[in-house]
Amino acid sequence: MRIVFMGTPRFAVPSLESLVEAGHEIVCVFTRPDRPAGRGRSVLASPVKEKALQYGLAVHQPRSLRSLEEWERLKALSPEAVIVAAYGLILPEQILAVPSLGCLNVHPSLLPRHRGASPVASAILSGDEVTGVTIMLLDKGMDTGPMLAQVKVPIAENDTTGTLTTELSRIGAQLLIPTLLLWSEERLTPEIQNESKATYSQPISKDSGRIDWTLPAGDLWRRVRAYNPWPGSFTTWQGRSLKIIEATPVRGQGPAGKVVPLGPGGPAPVAVCAGEDMLGIMQLQLEGKRIMAAGDFLRGQRDFIGSLLPS
Repeated sequence: MRIVFMGTPRFAVPSLESLVEAGHEIVCVFTRPDRPAGRGRSVLASPVKEKALQYGLAVHQPRSLRSLEEWERLKALSPEAVIVAAYGLILPEQILAVPSLGCLNVHPSLLPRHRGASPVASAILSGDEVTGVTIMLLDKGMDTGPMLAQVKVPIAENDTTGTLTTELSRIGAQLLIPTLLLWSEERLTPEIQNESKATYSQPISKDSGRIDWTLPAGDLWRRVRAYNPWPGSFTTWQGRSLKIIEATPVRGQGPAGKVVPLGPGGPAPVAVCAGEDMLGIMQLQLEGKRIMAAGDFLRGQRDFIGSLLPS
């Protein structure tokens, strides 16, 4: 099958790999433009571009798909299907109409729950016990198109956005190939989404990770997991940023933000009092330092115990 693939982050790479391994003809890979990253602001290619170049595939990096030129380019490629996975650009209606089989999207949630750009983090933030992957047909709305297939995936208590995204990317890639085949053979009936059950992902910014110690510990625990790896959950201590890498809610009470020791044999050596219960800290990272186990950190920073972290 002649396919145009559109994707950008690491989440999309397994889907591209699956299509290539299944023998489909990838006539072009669309991905976001290279961008500066890191302190040196060196220009980095997207993970999808790197994988496409390894396969020797043609790569195109438009800043928008809204121009007549981009419509003509896609039409000239004559794709039977466009496969989209976390591309990052909106596909206008004229683009959606080009492939005969439509534009199929690999979305990491159980639609219509958690539409939008941050579905994995939103599932963790919401305390969902189950999430999944949906293969859907794109339309002009935000993840509103009819669904072709879904797979449910349980959310483990230690899952972070990073670990769960990796798992969903693998499962989505596995689901994509048989779904595409069945759709091309007209053996699937698209399922219209139930709008009454639709929810939308919360927007996430760098400041989203700032910890408010007046919130319940259970809430903070979900945030630590949801904002790992980005933007991270952070507070400040002695004028330096302090990231909480791994944590767990524990019983107890005290002034919000107060750092207290926990007894031996507990889930964590130290905790921070929250609005309700406490957040036990297992791993953390002080600005300019490596990630450390909380016990190791305490041996080098004895005055951490008893300090009051700002909300």
